[in-house]
Amino acid sequence: MDVAGKSTDELISQKVEKVKAGYSVFVESTELIEKIRNLLAENDIQVHEDQTDQGSWFIPVNKKE
Repeated sequence: MDVAGKSTDELISQKVEKVKAGYSVFVESTELIEKIRNLLAENDIQVHEDQTDQGSWFIPVNKKE
């Protein structure tokens, strides 16, 4: 469990759902960054990843139809 009392899988799921909804998310943990990066790729969800010294921003990429 993390500090907020949520499991890692729950946290990852919430972050990915926010990206799917069009919101940017910030992740500090290297472990979570890797898991989210892999899950986004597996689901073909395109994002721009902005890596900083403190963590990574996952910013949804709008697909033009």
